[in-house]
Amino acid sequence: MNLQISHLHKLYLSGALTPSNLVIKLDTEIGNDDSHHIWIRRLQLDEMLVYTKKLEAKDPVNLPLYGIPFAIKDNIDLAGIPTTAGCPDYAYTPNKNATVVQKLIEAGAIPIGKTNLDQFATGLVGTRSPYGACKNSINPEYISGGSSAGSAVAVALGMASFSLGTDTAGSGRVPAAFNNLVGYKPTCGLVSTLGVVPACRTLDCVSIFANNAQDAATVLQSAQGFDADDVYSRHSPTSVMRDLGSNFTFGVPKLDQLAFFDNPETPQLFQQAIKQLEKIGGKSVEFDFAPFLETAQLLYEGPWVAERYAAIRAFFDAKPEALFPVTKQIIGNAVKFSATDTYNAMYKLKALQRKAEAVWQDIDVMVTPTAGTIYTIAEVEANPIQANTNLGYYTNFMNLLDLSACAIPTGFQADGLPFGVTICAPAFSDDMLLDLAKKL
Repeated sequence: MNLQISHLHKLYLSGALTPSNLVIKLDTEIGNDDSHHIWIRRLQLDEMLVYTKKLEAKDPVNLPLYGIPFAIKDNIDLAGIPTTAGCPDYAYTPNKNATVVQKLIEAGAIPIGKTNLDQFATGLVGTRSPYGACKNSINPEYISGGSSAGSAVAVALGMASFSLGTDTAGSGRVPAAFNNLVGYKPTCGLVSTLGVVPACRTLDCVSIFANNAQDAATVLQSAQGFDADDVYSRHSPTSVMRDLGSNFTFGVPKLDQLAFFDNPETPQLFQQAIKQLEKIGGKSVEFDFAPFLETAQLLYEGPWVAERYAAIRAFFDAKPEALFPVTKQIIGNAVKFSATDTYNAMYKLKALQRKAEAVWQDIDVMVTPTAGTIYTIAEVEANPIQANTNLGYYTNFMNLLDLSACAIPTGFQADGLPFGVTICAPAFSDDMLLDLAKKL
């Protein structure tokens, strides 16, 4: 079934399809087999029809997401449906929607279920879940990427038009790269995180998975907006560059700073992506990636891991045995950091932010691989910490440096597994990045 937003919109406007007919077909197509471990709680048909019946009394012309099915990462609240954050003992049932979910429903979107994730959004692999390791949509022996694992695979397998993830360290980008999707990580604070289980509350943002950049842009228009009840929400400035035009400069890390982790194919795929950018008017400039790499190390090797502990401290202390072993190990490391360590790390980050700022004087956007390689589920289980660290090489610095980013598919390995790049720019470059993603 073609679930592209523009396609469904035309069918609704013509009267050839109704939202109820769509979810009936979708419910049948998805079925009850969940061999990829996508869902933690899929909505039943009668639950989805509650939304469609309300919609059918409205005019599709007035709702940009009229009848568009979407999946929700299970650390984001959907009223009346348990939120687990990938931990059954942690589960609670919210009585109201997360702000972003409410905005999307008001725009006409239909929730179809809550998706699997690395527990407490801690990981880039999609295997750290008691609900089963989420499997790649193209080759199930490989990881889906995480932590927004099920959200990406649901879209890739045609179960939803788009989905919501979260992105603190790359969770909205790595799964996009591994499942041939666009993964949009907005500016922190552009989309409300009220009703989202925190990972690192000062760095968290809600991300969007879609089959193309236009769909991602359409969803962002409805999802964004200042939320006075979210203390980390931010007003978007009025003077923001909207379009790069036909000529732009993109930065590429120095050759010796690129890492592909012994993958023989991805270096050439990255070079091909650079050529694609040049074909649409880009000029390549080499820059020093060192401040970005040094910033990335702070996220898990520094005291920011203590934010993950702070988010679930009461639960962690009361029921440590309820956590997935690797998740418990990572979050448990938080106790070794003192307040002095935290301030010293903040001073270091401030210095790195100043160094990183200088890069933007010479380039409009930065381009890196989204991930240097991809692993099988077995490889990750054999070496869970190092594999995850490798996947964060190009992602972990983004929110610490207040950047917006878009992961875009650009090619395939010989075995059919996808490869993609991420374009990023300073905060509130969201529209500009999505415009460039559409061209690419």
